[in-house]
Amino acid sequence: MSKILNEFKDFAMRGNVLDMAVGVIIGGAFGKIVSSVVDDLLMPVLGMIIGGIDFKGLSFPIGDAKITYGNFLQNVIDFLIIAFCIFLLIKGVNTLVKKKPEPEAPAAEPQPSNEEKLLAEIRDLLKNKS
Repeated sequence: MSKILNEFKDFAMRGNVLDMAVGVIIGGAFGKIVSSVVDDLLMPVLGMIIGGIDFKGLSFPIGDAKITYGNFLQNVIDFLIIAFCIFLLIKGVNTLVKKKPEPEAPAAEPQPSNEEKLLAEIRDLLKNKS
């Protein structure tokens, strides 16, 4: 039992696991902020633009069941806004982080000109005659 606890401790204390936990916590808080922006700021304006429709109230009955597709639409809009915000955040971080310049490949040796090739042939012919 002690071996399993030690292995779990080693696993839990790895840097990438802690980083992931911090990311999940911050992501949850960020999601709440974006949901508030969507629910409290954007959706009322969007509702006014499209004629006062409240997405959360959109539904239709099927027998005794009530299909609330408006709530689904609200969640899709939340997701798109969160995804766009994360995209902008990552794009901003990537521009701030300078990429290391890749080492340049060694320059290829220049090809001999036609004159140099002709002179080399003449040299080789003269070497073969002597």
